[in-house]
Amino acid sequence: MTDFHAELETRLTRYAAIDSQSDDNSPTSPSTDFQWNILRLLESELREIGATDVTLTDYGTVIATIPATAPDAEKLPTIALLAHIDTTPQFNATGVKPRVIRGYNGGPISFPDNPALTLTPEQSPYLATKRGHDIITASGLTLLGGDDKAGVAILMTAARHLLANPEIPHPTLRIAFTPDEEIGRGVHARLPADLDASFAYTFDGGAVGEIEYESFSADGATVTIQGVSIHPGNAKDKLVNAIHLAAKIIQTLPQATLTPETTEDREGFIHATEMTGGSSEMTLKFILRDFELDGLATKGQLLQQVCATVAATEPRAEITCTIKPQYRNMRYWLEKDMTPVDLARTAARSIGIEPVSVPIRGGTDGSRLTEMGIPCPNLFTGMQNIHGPLEWISVQDMGQATQFCLALVQQAATAKT
Repeated sequence: MTDFHAELETRLTRYAAIDSQSDDNSPTSPSTDFQWNILRLLESELREIGATDVTLTDYGTVIATIPATAPDAEKLPTIALLAHIDTTPQFNATGVKPRVIRGYNGGPISFPDNPALTLTPEQSPYLATKRGHDIITASGLTLLGGDDKAGVAILMTAARHLLANPEIPHPTLRIAFTPDEEIGRGVHARLPADLDASFAYTFDGGAVGEIEYESFSADGATVTIQGVSIHPGNAKDKLVNAIHLAAKIIQTLPQATLTPETTEDREGFIHATEMTGGSSEMTLKFILRDFELDGLATKGQLLQQVCATVAATEPRAEITCTIKPQYRNMRYWLEKDMTPVDLARTAARSIGIEPVSVPIRGGTDGSRLTEMGIPCPNLFTGMQNIHGPLEWISVQDMGQATQFCLALVQQAATAKT
């Protein structure tokens, strides 16, 4: 059995070096022009390995087909496999320089471009279990982008192997690489119909064995504060400083609870993500997260109440709070039919991996796809410490994810779904 390690390493380091950061302030799809670069590369690579129906849509998603090889394939469900190509706006992702640490010795990992930065097993206990593995990180000034270019590398490797070995039985597979997942816009309104699949899987998870069918429900909030502007030399009893009001809102919101840094497990939060503007006008952006809809609604009401309270202290200002839905907990739909989850668990056990299902303290394209009618659990890739300079991944973990993907599609060729 091939381990795919060399191919996965080559693919991830190549993909990670391509800038593909998304931008929540852009209205386009993809949100950044340079995402087209990796999309076009993947389109070309899919054609080269023999995929059919390869399409790069006008909304920035690459879709392709791996034709069925299983007997009675027409009776089997079509399965979609997805990964996203964008990297988070949360941390610098320009000029990523991936490097491979071969045969990890179990000690601290330093970073050539940032000597003050160190990754240790104490900081990342999962790393302590990877002695002897080949570890990929960035150079210390950027994130790596394994979220989710590890998923891209895994799916491309599995797709190439399936197309090169048609004796491996599997149903019709639809491969999709999406943009803008990190800003909650990876699933375009036309994508479910374009996939035309019975169910799907995103390869966008963490530790080996994770099969996730529960995610946060999510809303986004924008608070705008319009003050009163006047020359500061003539401001007595006239100036209303929007910065001061913004600070009051932030200060009035809970600090010791209901923030990401104070919550865990099934606890939700209100997270201030952006503050822009000046003394005359300010804009604050928040993300609201909870596993249950009533908890999500309560957090939105709290934010609106805080804004109203601050507004009451200064009637000359105008403060608005707009809350928009982003995605919903995929559990609401998947728990009604656990077939995709059970199939993945059976496939994992078939290759000696014990599946683990824990709630995702975040969301994936699978959250939106499930809500839009294509059930879509999330599966492991090995990525760790995502969205920051200490991000890392084991090549061997990616190899296990690739073997799992192959076992999954073979299981789908024989399972009664």
